[in-house]
Amino acid sequence: MRKSIATVSLSGPLSEKLTAIATAGFDGVEIFENDLLGGPLSPEEVRLRCADLGLGIDLYQPFRDFEAVPADVLARNLRRAERKFAVMERLGADLLLVCSSVAADAVDDDALAAEQLRQLADRAADHGIRIAYEALAWGRHVSTYDHAWRIVEQADHPALGTCLDSFHILSRGSDPKGIADIPGEKIFFLQLADAPLMAMDVLQWSRHYRCFPGQGGFDLAPLVAATVRAGYQGPLSLEVFNDVFRQAAAASTAVDALRSLLLLEESAGLSALPAAPVPSGIAFAELTAADTEPLRGVLGALGFAHTARHTWKPVELWEQGEARILLNTGVGGRRQGPALTALGVETSAPQLAARRAEAVLAPVVPRRRAPLDAPLDAVAAPDGTEVFFCRTGQPDYPSWTGDFTDVPPSAVPGGQGEPAPVPASVPVSATVRHIDHIALTQPWHQFDEAALFHRGVLGLAADDSLDLADPYGLVRSRAVASPDGGVRIVLNVAPAPDADDTRLQHIALATDDIVGAARRLKEQGAGPLPISANYYDDLDARHEFEPGRLATLAELGILYDRDADGEFYHCYTPTIGRVFFELVQRTGGYRGYGAQNAAVRLAAQRLQQH
Repeated sequence: MRKSIATVSLSGPLSEKLTAIATAGFDGVEIFENDLLGGPLSPEEVRLRCADLGLGIDLYQPFRDFEAVPADVLARNLRRAERKFAVMERLGADLLLVCSSVAADAVDDDALAAEQLRQLADRAADHGIRIAYEALAWGRHVSTYDHAWRIVEQADHPALGTCLDSFHILSRGSDPKGIADIPGEKIFFLQLADAPLMAMDVLQWSRHYRCFPGQGGFDLAPLVAATVRAGYQGPLSLEVFNDVFRQAAAASTAVDALRSLLLLEESAGLSALPAAPVPSGIAFAELTAADTEPLRGVLGALGFAHTARHTWKPVELWEQGEARILLNTGVGGRRQGPALTALGVETSAPQLAARRAEAVLAPVVPRRRAPLDAPLDAVAAPDGTEVFFCRTGQPDYPSWTGDFTDVPPSAVPGGQGEPAPVPASVPVSATVRHIDHIALTQPWHQFDEAALFHRGVLGLAADDSLDLADPYGLVRSRAVASPDGGVRIVLNVAPAPDADDTRLQHIALATDDIVGAARRLKEQGAGPLPISANYYDDLDARHEFEPGRLATLAELGILYDRDADGEFYHCYTPTIGRVFFELVQRTGGYRGYGAQNAAVRLAAQRLQQH
């Protein structure tokens, strides 16, 4: 289906918006009136610009407060409409959006509304223009799509149809099944927006918190499918009012927007994108730094061994169990401090995963390869993290580990080739088994985009968004994970948008014995992060522990959480640059991340930084 977007959904002047929309790959555009009125381009120039970019002008909007008014007001409204028709002719637009009235002088009279809309449609038809009547969720007398349709049906004019808007329908809890009762040829336009589920005034909700499909809490696929089954043949168009989107770069927002429509089409059964298996685990996490010596020390204390070096790149492989960490000193133009720059995900079909990623507009990462290097496709997540599709150590596909050669312990600079000696007090069960999850702090304007990216590209399901208390504000957090928990990624937005030092990242490592692992870390002088005694006083009030257990947790800085399915123990290393490590132990079916303890951890890290 054709894909369109309202110019109000993006930031910047109209000319820049149009360029971003066309470059992303949209077919058409809704011209939002304020964008035209506030810009230097004449309607004729906008028309030519759209034509040059290959964009159709699918809709001009909005025309407000027209129907069900006294005769003198109607006369003024018709005069106003004629002026809009003249502008639309200059634009080359032939569809006008008319919103249900919110005016104080509008009366609750469907017959009058139908008659006046019929007069408007008569005049529009003289200009070759059609009218799409839309029910605003906060309309004074008409606030539901079925009510708007009854008025359109009563007016019975070929140039008058209805516009369906997913936000206005779903924010009121209306059932989209009723769309089946509207003839397809009378559905003139379909506008789409998602939104987080919130308890607030619907007008404020609409004006500030709409987002692209798949980024909120609405189920848009049944609505779209019902509209198409009814016979709708127009474009899928996005109309999103969002304070963040209107401050972010138009180019990246437009790509995110088109990706959302591609995924919505897929979920509604209207198209088929290349399918790929959901990743089964994290193959590696890559840390980049000019000086990796501090990271080597922490990895050694955690029990990792430096086992291999890339054949021609300055990259070291550190391993423990199935957990693999790459240390890359080839920082180039990137930040000098330690940063988590890439991760590999395990998949049974790397090439299919790469094709899927490209189909949903994930930018391919250019990769320098030597002739014998393993094929390793990667795409860039919205925050710049590179995501590699891996099949590790399997006979049916070249493994990325084949690009590494074993390193004897004596060859490692600084003597860090082996893990630190294991104290007698540390049992074997305290070793790390695998990477439990990765936590990435996103640029403030890409949080919703990141959640949609990981869902659409990797097939991960998103949890609800949480607000976590930080001493300097709130950290917004949302986890995405595979159904079996093999891949877990936590996406965060720091409280200070412009402060790079707040964009912390971490790697969580799974162990079967958190006490033993934390004790090893402590005895090696690499942590854990000290936690306030007040936390353990509160923990004692909330939970009962076996004798001595709470004192052990306090001694080792281990935090605790539980839910109906199991328990969660976790502790942290101090932060190196922007990076730290977390040790975690899950029991039973616990699937969370200890969110209740986040404020305590963030406060402890702030104290460490100062």
